[in-house]
Amino acid sequence: MKNGTLECSVCHSKLVSPNSKTYSKAYDRHKIRVSSKQRALNVLLVVGDCVLVGLQPILVYMSKVDGKFNFSPLSVNFLIEAAKVLFAIVMLLFQAARNNALLAVPALLYAINNYLKFIMQLYFNPATVKMLSNLKVLVIAVLLKIIMRRRFSIIQWEALALLLIGISVNQLRSLPEGTTAMGLPVASGAYIYTLIFVTVPSMASVFNEYAMKSQYDTSIYLQNVFLYGYGAIFNFLAILGTVVVKGPSSFNILEGHSKATMFLIFNNAAQGILSSFFFKYADTILKKYSSTVATIFTGIASAVLFGHTLTINFMLGISIVFISMHQFFSPLAKVKDEQQNGMTELRDVPEKLKSKDSFLDLAVAAHEEVCICSYSNLDSTNSSQTNYDFALSRQLVIQEMMKDGLYSLPKGFP
Repeated sequence: MKNGTLECSVCHSKLVSPNSKTYSKAYDRHKIRVSSKQRALNVLLVVGDCVLVGLQPILVYMSKVDGKFNFSPLSVNFLIEAAKVLFAIVMLLFQAARNNALLAVPALLYAINNYLKFIMQLYFNPATVKMLSNLKVLVIAVLLKIIMRRRFSIIQWEALALLLIGISVNQLRSLPEGTTAMGLPVASGAYIYTLIFVTVPSMASVFNEYAMKSQYDTSIYLQNVFLYGYGAIFNFLAILGTVVVKGPSSFNILEGHSKATMFLIFNNAAQGILSSFFFKYADTILKKYSSTVATIFTGIASAVLFGHTLTINFMLGISIVFISMHQFFSPLAKVKDEQQNGMTELRDVPEKLKSKDSFLDLAVAAHEEVCICSYSNLDSTNSSQTNYDFALSRQLVIQEMMKDGLYSLPKGFP
């Protein structure tokens, strides 16, 4: 036995002794694999510690004024701990950023989309904007099929086509006349904005779902930190670009805000947080379809607050949209192959687990037959009962370490 490990005299594999005190499996694995890089790191740690510890009494002495401290030592200790916490958070975010870099793509697309939401209000009333946003479902379905290999039945595609018809019915004669935008006739400018307004957030939603589900084991709150952090960075860069174009006077980000804008900020923030749970644990199309339910509320509120008329086109469009939603999520619309594959996978799970356990038992038994009682530095005077107890505990340790991926049979070993 050496450093709490046992070495097989046949295959020279190393194993942590069951009788030795262990702190964690990860540390035991690290201790076995000490390399030259680890020794160099140890040297750097010692040098850094010597410098910092040596400076501490000198800095304490220099902080005294007339032989006493003009500050509270408790406040210094608090700021020290706060600095260490800040460093730990920064390093944790930096380390996790490598696994969440893909979230920068939907963050950029969302930044563009959130700006377009305000531009669209210049050409359409709120109810019409909400109806236009439902058009994203069709684009999302196509992107899901291309990017995430999602399958849809014929009935579901028909439901999406029905959704497009419902939106078109609502859009009949909804464009205002006599105004222009960006030097283009209002119809051209509005439809260009509509095309961008539909395509960009659809791509953002699909990329967001893909990024979050590709790192499903990562906490959704940590993923939201990077998603919203990237979004804040992109929006701040846009503010700086506005300052360059219009001058420093436009840098006041709170100028012109009112109670309504404060409620708008709170509402949009809550909406974005709720959407992340849809992308992580549900489905993008479910999120977009659920937004159609808000169309009734938006239309009624727009009519009450601003006097907008609820036309027959709007009522017919809403009806068609809800029929489409019911048809899309109907049990008859499900893809049959997915249900059959799901049942097959459920039936195969016990067989896979059984075969895995059998292989593990055979591997341990084969290794036990060769390596039993062959570990170096064992006392040969031990009784047969002691050898039996050690063999049993060793077998249990091998099984646990193989399950955790910390131990495997050597290459070429029978």
